[in-house]
Parts: sequence; structure tokens; C-alpha cells
Amino acid sequence: MGWSREMSAGGLAVALTLAAGSGAVAEPAAQSPVVVELFTSQGCSSCPPANANLAAIADRPDVLALSFGVTYWDYLGWKDSFAKPEFTNRQYAYEHTLHRATAYTPQMVVNGEMDLIGNSAEELDRFIAAASNHGAAVAPGIAFGASKVSIGAAPAPGDTADVWLVRYDPNIVQVPVARGENGGRTLPHKNVVREFIRLGGWSGAAVNFELPPAADGLKTAILVQSAYTGPILAAAKE
Repeated sequence: MGWSREMSAGGLAVALTLAAGSGAVAEPAAQSPVVVELFTSQGCSSCPPANANLAAIADRPDVLALSFGVTYWDYLGWKDSFAKPEFTNRQYAYEHTLHRATAYTPQMVVNGEMDLIGNSAEELDRFIAAASNHGAAVAPGIAFGASKVSIGAAPAPGDTADVWLVRYDPNIVQVPVARGENGGRTLPHKNVVREFIRLGGWSGAAVNFELPPAADGLKTAILVQSAYTGPILAAAKE
């Protein structure tokens, strides 16, 4: 299978908005990790090299690596066991903001503002370095509490930014694929996103959000992202 396929536009699915408190004070954070989002599918024969490259950077402290399974290759004979429609819709939204005509796998999106296929480790390193040197103009601090997260005050963004809760599995998960283009292979996945929840908005003022308990073994990350799936302004991982 080739790595691209034309897709119709899709809306960004949003789940479970939680109540936000006011008066939060988040200490200025160290530079946010560079967020690398991989859109992948177990049914995509071109994806294993990108999966491996994401796994290779997953433990870097300066990177938040996230693997999103998408649904649109399921018809090829193997249904991706990690894919969710909301993950597919997130990729569709990026196709609009990144001015791409198609959705494709594998696709890596770096800090919400540039993308690459992801099968070249050297190219991925260049993109991460470029993102590290190009910090967001609006960069609030993010601080985790026992059951909440605080987003600090910073110059207001142009539109209300979205605050996303990400729950992901930091372990390597081996997936035996029985059918389809990868039939007979066992594919390793790391930092697989299991939950992606919009907590609310951020308009420049400090704010608190309650965090639901994480399922056993899952790690937590927070993204503060420009409206309409634009550039990521800040990120933090526990």
C-alpha cells in the first residue's frame, strides 16, 4: 500500500468537557517538550519504520511522542486495535490547517505546525531541532497537582486555545496482525494514545482543570493548542 489516500474533510471530535476553576498559578515551565504526533495504522504496510522511529525518541525528556491509531485503513482486512474515530478526525483537522490535500499514513505532525512522513530518523531529528529553536510566542506554564492541572497566565492567544488531556501507554505493546497488508507480522507500538479529552479553553488567564483518574499503567500529558488544531503553544508530561 502507498502512504497516501485522499480523504474527505472531517470535523474534530471533542469529548468530555470538564469544569474549570479560576485563580490557578502555574510556575513558568522549562521549555515545553516538542510534541511529535504519529498517525499510523496496524493495517498500513508503510507504517512500521515510522512506528520504530517514534519509539526511538519516546523516552527523550525534550520530546512528547504520541501514537494515534486511525481507522480509515480498517477496510483492508485488519481493524486497528488502537484506532478511534476521534483520532482520525484529529488528523483530518490537521490536513486543513497544514494545507494538505490528503490524509496519509504514516504522518508525523511536529508541534502542530509542520509534518513529515516519519520513516527517516535523520529527517525527524531535523524537524525536532527546528521546533526546539522556534518556541511559541504564547507559552503558558503547566503544573500538575494531585488531581488537577494548572495552566498559568501568559499573553492572550488570538483565539481561545484548547486544553487537551492525553492518556497514553508508555510501554512497548506487541500487536500480532493476523490479516491485511501486515498479516503474519507482530508490530511493536509505544506511547499509544488511549484517551484524548478536551478539558476546556484557555484565553490567557490562569486556570485550573480537574483531572479524572488515569487507568492503570497510563501516563498523562497536557497540550495547550491554538484554536482549530493550530500550533501547540505548550505541553507537559508527568
